[in-house]
Amino acid sequence: METSCGVVLVNFGTVLLLQYPQGHWDLPKGHVEEFDSDRKATAARELIEETGISAIEFIDGFEEKTTYSFKQKGRLTEKQVFWFLATTERITVKLSKEHHRYMWLDWELAIEMATHDETKGTLTKAKSFADRIGLV
Repeated sequence: METSCGVVLVNFGTVLLLQYPQGHWDLPKGHVEEFDSDRKATAARELIEETGISAIEFIDGFEEKTTYSFKQKGRLTEKQVFWFLATTERITVKLSKEHHRYMWLDWELAIEMATHDETKGTLTKAKSFADRIGLV
């Protein structure tokens, strides 16, 4: 099973979505590397690689796991993604070559724009958590 880690990144009530070359909108995420010290380190590294944003603060108490499968080169691949919630004051994004566009959207629009049901579910849970702790 492949493992990735990603970030629900919040900036003053807006959430970052990235558009991938295939056209879908998703949260920043990427594969765990053997040199990553833990899942949060993977999420932070991938965020830097994909957006150039390094100035973040992880919000304790939120970790969500999603699982899904997809076909890759004719083979079914199982994947799990561990999601973390973080805030930033940066709004400028330096996109990697892996993405075409980005948008900072309010929670409801981000949930609507997200392509995959797993991402919509993660965003919904993150928003609920953020509401409970007064982040939103």
